[in-house]
Amino acid sequence: MARTVLVTGGGTGIGRAIARQFAALGDDVVVTGRRAGPIRALAEETGARALVCDHTDPAAVEHLVGLLPGTVDVLVNNAGGNTDFDADGAGGLAAYARDFRANLDANLVSAALTTKALEERLVASGSVIQIGSIAAGQGAGSYGAAKAGLIAWNLDLAKGLGRRGVTANVVAPGYVATTEFFRDRLTGERQDALVAATSTGRAGTPEDIAGAVLFLASTAARHVTGQVLQVNGGAYTPL
Repeated sequence: MARTVLVTGGGTGIGRAIARQFAALGDDVVVTGRRAGPIRALAEETGARALVCDHTDPAAVEHLVGLLPGTVDVLVNNAGGNTDFDADGAGGLAAYARDFRANLDANLVSAALTTKALEERLVASGSVIQIGSIAAGQGAGSYGAAKAGLIAWNLDLAKGLGRRGVTANVVAPGYVATTEFFRDRLTGERQDALVAATSTGRAGTPEDIAGAVLFLASTAARHVTGQVLQVNGGAYTPL
């Protein structure tokens, strides 16, 4: 039976790969994003449904929920990214606070709002999957702090949803090539260093992350919840 799957931030990179793989399984996929062009292109390619939504905006999330089916099997909170790449670094303490909060909103609050709004629609044996980051354990300023907060919040979420048979987990990618994450600002030297830090000797791919997400949403992972699945080629191996 086809599942209803919502992938936030699904127009490019990791989100697009996740949406593609669910669609290939025959699931009914809804993809969201702030830009209409990428999600509509994906919808044309895969048959997914494209809906524009800024997941940091409560009103936008409430509007989105009104457009979704009555039940949701899988929620993938992928929307986010390091908003520091869009900040100019100028200004005093007020600007610092604004930029710090932007990362929290984009990567933590967006997931919390979306999950809260859909909580009652998640079916028993459903799955919520957060896309975290290796940065949660390695720093990266407010972005790393937001992803670390995502892990802590997911622990509480897993306890609450578990009573209904719904799992909640985090997939934490390391360096993934062919995405828009670094805004084309990553030097060749830095790329080489990130690859050298892995045990596998290569950068990750969006498909690597999508495969981990599909596993956590599968029947094989019904007793896996409250966990962080590191997908980084061994670049970070917490005990």
